[in-house]
Amino acid sequence: MSDSDRIPVVSYFGPGSQPQEFEESFQYLSMPTAMTTYHQPQVPEPEDAGHIEPALKLLQRVLLGLQHYSSKGNAMFPLSGLNQDSLRLVNQMMGVGEVSATIGGASLESSPIHIQESVMAGLWRVQQRDADDNLIWDGLEVGAVPACVTELAFADAAASLDTDTSNLPTGVMNVPALLSELANKITERAQDAAQGQPAHVMNLTLLPLSDADLFCLGERLGVGPVTFLSRGYGNCRVGSTACNNVWWIKYFNSEDALILNTIEVTNMPEVVMAAPEDIADSAHRLQEILEIYR
Repeated sequence: MSDSDRIPVVSYFGPGSQPQEFEESFQYLSMPTAMTTYHQPQVPEPEDAGHIEPALKLLQRVLLGLQHYSSKGNAMFPLSGLNQDSLRLVNQMMGVGEVSATIGGASLESSPIHIQESVMAGLWRVQQRDADDNLIWDGLEVGAVPACVTELAFADAAASLDTDTSNLPTGVMNVPALLSELANKITERAQDAAQGQPAHVMNLTLLPLSDADLFCLGERLGVGPVTFLSRGYGNCRVGSTACNNVWWIKYFNSEDALILNTIEVTNMPEVVMAAPEDIADSAHRLQEILEIYR
């Protein structure tokens, strides 16, 4: 048998299994560099903290708010009366958690509201300034989400969705069915809002949608005043729409590539809410920190 008749033996694994020029250009996807986890805040020693009695009294009330959340609901604690030492201590204890939010839109008479979850889930810093950067409100709030989010997310939203398909843009294929489904779920949610029905999730990633479909859907839903960013392994971006109880939620991996695109019909997406057990855990954590100053 001549060499030309031989079946070539190819090594599928190990050195030599790929052409040389491919080996030189091949690159692995970089692994995630960080994942958000809880770290106890670095707080000053009692002898170095200065005049912090106002902060300690405030934080004791916050602790009670966390401990009694399951029975009493949200509780707010203004920071306007604190001296500089006390405010510095509060800032150090709160740190920066996974979830942040901004509320804007016509429903606000002044500048946007900025919200940052602390390193203790369910304990939020809520702040609003006027056009001249003067503080209107600065405080802490205990809750699954701050009350202002619930109050303002759909304050100016449409009660129904426009499902007219007589004049759709070129390239739209599957939006009519989506609009009809969403309109029905919006009506059901409005009629049964107090019954605690689960969120209706529409997974756009699995649907054969064109760019024209997505654009048309975005135009019909509009943009609401609330935007959330939840950071963890990658991040999740959540926005209220201009239709009542409809949220657009996008999940990105650590490379900032879109991996899941969904629409939820619900009062508040679970991904941005602190769970009751997380709030209870935050109460334990705050209590441990405050023990340093007893």
